[in-house]
Amino acid sequence: MKPASLYSRIAIVFALVLLGFGVALGWLSYRAAKSHQHEVMQQLSLELARHIAEDGTLLGAGGFDRRRMDELFRMASVVNPTIELYLLDADGKILGHSPPEGGLALERVSLAPVRRFLARQPLPIFGDSPRSAGQKGVFSAAPIVQGGRTAGYLYVVLVGSMYQQRADDASRGHVMRTTAWTGLAALLLALAVGLAAFAFITRRLNRLTKSVQAFEHATLLDAAAAPARPAGEPEPKPSDEIGRLSLAFAHLTGSVVAQRSELQRQDELRRELVANVSHDLRTPLTSMQNHLETLVRMGDDISAADRRAYLDVAMRQSRRVARLAQQLFELARLECEEALPHPELFSLSELVQDVAQKFALSARDSGVRLKAEADPQGLFVWGDIGLIERVITNLVENAIRHTPRGGAVRLEAVAAENGSELRVADTGSGIAAEDQPGLFERDSPLRRRSSPKHGGLGLLIAKRILLLHGSRMTVASEPGRGATFSFVLSSAAASRSSSS
Repeated sequence: MKPASLYSRIAIVFALVLLGFGVALGWLSYRAAKSHQHEVMQQLSLELARHIAEDGTLLGAGGFDRRRMDELFRMASVVNPTIELYLLDADGKILGHSPPEGGLALERVSLAPVRRFLARQPLPIFGDSPRSAGQKGVFSAAPIVQGGRTAGYLYVVLVGSMYQQRADDASRGHVMRTTAWTGLAALLLALAVGLAAFAFITRRLNRLTKSVQAFEHATLLDAAAAPARPAGEPEPKPSDEIGRLSLAFAHLTGSVVAQRSELQRQDELRRELVANVSHDLRTPLTSMQNHLETLVRMGDDISAADRRAYLDVAMRQSRRVARLAQQLFELARLECEEALPHPELFSLSELVQDVAQKFALSARDSGVRLKAEADPQGLFVWGDIGLIERVITNLVENAIRHTPRGGAVRLEAVAAENGSELRVADTGSGIAAEDQPGLFERDSPLRRRSSPKHGGLGLLIAKRILLLHGSRMTVASEPGRGATFSFVLSSAAASRSSSS
């Protein structure tokens, strides 16, 4: 079964790495110690073979004196029983050896290590062990010169095969025990320190994991409103990857909580809007239904004038229902971005004149003076001409509706910084200061208090269209002095520079 936690996995991997490192380090330490031992032994016995070979009795008139050689070897073995002496000819063939007992595994000794030794190359240098085929050991060597030429070599194995076997067994046991206990203690100490360090490092990860789990179960959403930092206090800078991850998760949590709150608010506003629209629809539908039912019930008993009056009322209510339904459909399309703008370069001055001509008759019938003013040179802006016309139409229609007879509505377009500003001003009753902040929201206070005759969604639609154009609506009003609605559209030059 795999360990469930990251800490457990790190601990196991760390223990395995330490174990492998300890074994490798112990093996390398053992090899280094043996190599150093051989180097020291060979360095101390560097001149041993030369001192023995300086005794000229090894050579006689006919060559090597075997009797003197055996006597010298026997004496050397008594003095130092750990060494083995070999007399080699010029080709490395073994002519004699000590101790004499026991057979030889090799008849010839390789002279390459001997020549390296005599050339004083770096130690240790390992040569053949004649009594053990394939085994190498440290040695001392010296040439035996006769008549100005090398007649042979004295080859001294510093650690004999029997002694070497016993020494290796004893040393291996001692070294292995020492290395094992030392390595085990070091491993346990390193493991304890490492686990403590990992516990300290993963402590923050555990806290972050609990936060993510709480977020997953939606319990963090209500508790995510952590105490805000004091004003002016900078956001703490993370010092490592865990800190950056925690900070990113905190930002994500805050964003999700804010989005959820906004969705809840939008949902509540949508429910309220549906309730308000239902009320707005119910009133004209009820009125239209009552008038039509009266016409049906009275039949031919009603006069032509009354019949005409009832039909006029029913038609007005029918148009109002159709207008509300169209506004709802239009608002839904704008909010789900199905009616994305198709920007183009157009003259705002010409659009102002067209809208003024469209409402000229309606304004005259309402007893309202409608005046349009625009730069005759033409104020060119970048936007969807159809949607912008819808915004201006809504503003002018509202202005005419809320302006009493004898009042005036002024529609004007003027140059502004990086664009053109459009204003629609009226001389109506105005808007109270406390009602202006939420004027363009779903729960507009004016809409809640408006009469069934005037309730609509025109300002909400206008706000959404301007948001799609990167603009916003502003209002300036005083009760009894009318209201002025305005917004700014980017000019062609500003739009091109921003897009580039």
